[in-house]
Amino acid sequence: MAAVEPFVFNIATKLLGELVSPAFQEACLVWGVESDLRRLENTLSNVKVVLLDAEEQQVHNQELTIWLGQLKEVFYDAQDQVEEMQGGTTRKVRCFFSSSDSLVFRTKMAHKVKEIRARLDEVAADRAKFHLSPRSNDWHVASDVIGRDQDKENIVKHLMDPSDGQSISVVPVVRIGGLGKITLAKLVFNDKKVIEHFEIKCWVCVSVIFVLKQLLVKIIKSITSENCSDLDEEQLQMLLRNNLDGKKFFLVLDDVWNEDRGKWIELRNLLMGGANEIKILVTTRSPTIASMMGTMSPYNLAVLLHEDCRQHRNLVEIGDAIVKKCKEVPLAVKLLGSLLYSKLDKRDWLFVRDNEMWKLNRKEWDILSVLQLSYNQISLIPYWMANGLLQSPNENQDLEDIGNQYIDEFYSRCFLEDYIDLGYVREFKIHDLAHDLALSSAQSECLIINCQIQNISTKVWHLSYTDNTWQNENVLKCLQKSKSLRTILTTVEGVGPYTKSFVDSCLSKFRYLRVLDLSGSCFEVLPSSIGTMKHLRLLDLSNNCRIHKLPNSICKLQNLQTLDLHLCEKLEELPKDIRYLIKLRKFLMTTKQKSLPGCPSSLQILGLFNYSNLESFVETMQVCISLRFLHMDNCGGLISLLPTLKFLTTLEALIIENCEKIDLTEMEDNEDDFPTSLRVLGFIRLPQLGKLCLPALRSFIIARCPDLIRRCQPEIGEDWHKIAHASEIYLYYKRIK
Repeated sequence: MAAVEPFVFNIATKLLGELVSPAFQEACLVWGVESDLRRLENTLSNVKVVLLDAEEQQVHNQELTIWLGQLKEVFYDAQDQVEEMQGGTTRKVRCFFSSSDSLVFRTKMAHKVKEIRARLDEVAADRAKFHLSPRSNDWHVASDVIGRDQDKENIVKHLMDPSDGQSISVVPVVRIGGLGKITLAKLVFNDKKVIEHFEIKCWVCVSVIFVLKQLLVKIIKSITSENCSDLDEEQLQMLLRNNLDGKKFFLVLDDVWNEDRGKWIELRNLLMGGANEIKILVTTRSPTIASMMGTMSPYNLAVLLHEDCRQHRNLVEIGDAIVKKCKEVPLAVKLLGSLLYSKLDKRDWLFVRDNEMWKLNRKEWDILSVLQLSYNQISLIPYWMANGLLQSPNENQDLEDIGNQYIDEFYSRCFLEDYIDLGYVREFKIHDLAHDLALSSAQSECLIINCQIQNISTKVWHLSYTDNTWQNENVLKCLQKSKSLRTILTTVEGVGPYTKSFVDSCLSKFRYLRVLDLSGSCFEVLPSSIGTMKHLRLLDLSNNCRIHKLPNSICKLQNLQTLDLHLCEKLEELPKDIRYLIKLRKFLMTTKQKSLPGCPSSLQILGLFNYSNLESFVETMQVCISLRFLHMDNCGGLISLLPTLKFLTTLEALIIENCEKIDLTEMEDNEDDFPTSLRVLGFIRLPQLGKLCLPALRSFIIARCPDLIRRCQPEIGEDWHKIAHASEIYLYYKRIK
């Protein structure tokens, strides 16, 4: 995974991208603040170039740390106003200016923009006294590719060659992992000659799943920035051809694994026509795929020559010095080893060896200094999608996948332990020292409150409670000052607010909330004012034993990404307009209604729990064109999954748990109805399931199905041969392969 930008730099990058977006430019016209926004954009651009240097130096400069904190506070406030302004433009301009209230609101908004611009100017002016240097975050790419210049030139030459006579030319790059295929492809992709020659360039990560429609959607989104997942393949092909009409097109298909030649032929045929020239660069570990897709002999990426490696001998001496500073603490050595493993540039190693963290005054040497070195490189993302800190570098990768990549890197750098990957869900604990580091780095931004707390800083953005703190009047008074809160959550099961008054207070005072966790609550009514929380991304109402109805105003939460209603046993039904939550990606529910409510097409994760009245959900599933994970637990009325499955063309994981009436033997006779994208299948507490009748998949999870577990015992079970091909097999949650 590519290196992750430092924290404040990451926020600045995201904010700058929002300021220059077409949607926001339109909003500026509506609000009449073009001049102030241009000044804000210019100041932000000037500050951003020194943030990498500032974040690296802050470890030995407390004043610099304070300055970065001030910048972050302004950036967060600016993000809030950006969303306010974009939300206002959803109404027609003539309606917006038709009332005096709207004019007052417009004036107020313009005043806030001026205030934020003035604050940023004031804070940014202080950067001169720190003597910061402009830094780029992309120099690592060039420095990591030692001895690959000739490889790059050879591939570029093939791409520039017009004499091959092919309607589509494919250059396959093949080699085992770790030899720099992707990095080399990036060098080619960003080569000046390639940029000048091709009018349209596109990079798509293919990986294990090769679903034709998904690839077309990704390609079109990369070219047009439009999400066209609701179109069929014919419409997608027409749209792609229109965009490529008469142009030279360069496509990178990165990390291809699927060896099905028919899939590749389908994609090739759909790409043909429209473009004046199409060149494709494929990266893969499989010689079979390279031979199958290439129109030329595979370009086999060789290991580095000895003379190319000799320049790294000086790293050994630096490494020895680093090990000595670790004072023979194994975890310290392991952490820094994982950090520097892929670093070939001497500057990276010198940065660790000479870092000021080693010189910190402590009562005794501890490993936090080593953790800090690693932590500074990967920037912990504590608030994930809800707080907008997961970003797709090419806008084609799902944010959930990026989050998983962060988790993988945290694990590789020893931040996590007791790590279990079940394919559709990951379980782990954060290492105690990593947890201490997180608390240290969060400083005043995050706060865990209890009844003894006397004061809450106005700079606290993320708040959690571990007991019945919300009942304490003193705490509630302290909270009144924290109007910029972005997160309120509970960390202990069953301590949610019992009364509606606390919820009313949250909704009226904390209008910029991104995360509102009310799990374990016992209030009966969710206030209709929930619809005013336009910034809300995550709403957790799970395990509420009394709530029986939701206000229809909840459907106004147009930024909501996660809605958790699971184990709300008294919930009679859901609002009929729930399908209009156009950004909803994760939906967990328990309800008494017989039919599944309409779901938005953006949905990726759907969990149905204790849904005893559910009999069928075919109609709902037809619109779930992006669904990747489906978990059904205790859906006692459900008898069949067919023909539902055939509509879920993007489904990757299906978990069926404690569904006593469901007939799974039908799968044997209807194998074609299985989505080709399905990788993980889980059977849990299904005693009626006695045999396995399934297509080839990557992962199987079988738990509390005694007969089936017996038949799937490694080597000796009657059905073992049916699942032995899988790369991951869990029997009763224990991984056996």
